[in-house]
Amino acid sequence: MARQVRKSVARSDTAPAQRLRIVGGRWRGRRIEVPPLPAIRPTPDRVRETLFNWLQPHIVGARCLDLFAGTGALGFEALSRGAAHVTFVDREPRVARHLAETLERLGGADARIVTSDAQRYLERAPQQPFDVVFLDPPFGAEVLPKLYPRLAAGWLSSRGFVYVECPADAPVSSLPENWLLYRSKRAGQVGYHLLQVSAPSFGDPS
Repeated sequence: MARQVRKSVARSDTAPAQRLRIVGGRWRGRRIEVPPLPAIRPTPDRVRETLFNWLQPHIVGARCLDLFAGTGALGFEALSRGAAHVTFVDREPRVARHLAETLERLGGADARIVTSDAQRYLERAPQQPFDVVFLDPPFGAEVLPKLYPRLAAGWLSSRGFVYVECPADAPVSSLPENWLLYRSKRAGQVGYHLLQVSAPSFGDPS
């Protein structure tokens, strides 16, 4: 089920377990509620700050896809920093309601919420490529090698970026042949990596 968020959405009756803050942009300092679900593992503030420092020259006007959206922190951070559009995908209807409520509270409109399994979502034909894709699946799910070839089949723009968050000891492997490891860091038990589609005719990454 997909819907364009344009109107008021009823609030959930469940109290949030914790909150995250948006690090930069027009919503800097605003808080995001974290649904009290065991599968939700929010991306820490310092990791998001580093990621969006890497993406700073590319995020304004970008079309973004936030798979395994969870709290939506990555997608909301992108919108706050000037992304043109974010599509949030999560298989949990409760998470989709949370995302809609958060968008309503922030006053965001340039977004779409899709309730779907990530792999099933990528089985459809892409209508328009994305400039940035965020991949933060549950640790231990081992789905990343299955998602890479699907994303490479028309979901990414030329020179597009893919952000991957995974256990720190997990290798970044099975990448499509034209994808490059653009940036990589570790924070405690979390490894986070920014991949880029290579296009030599457009010059080297900067």
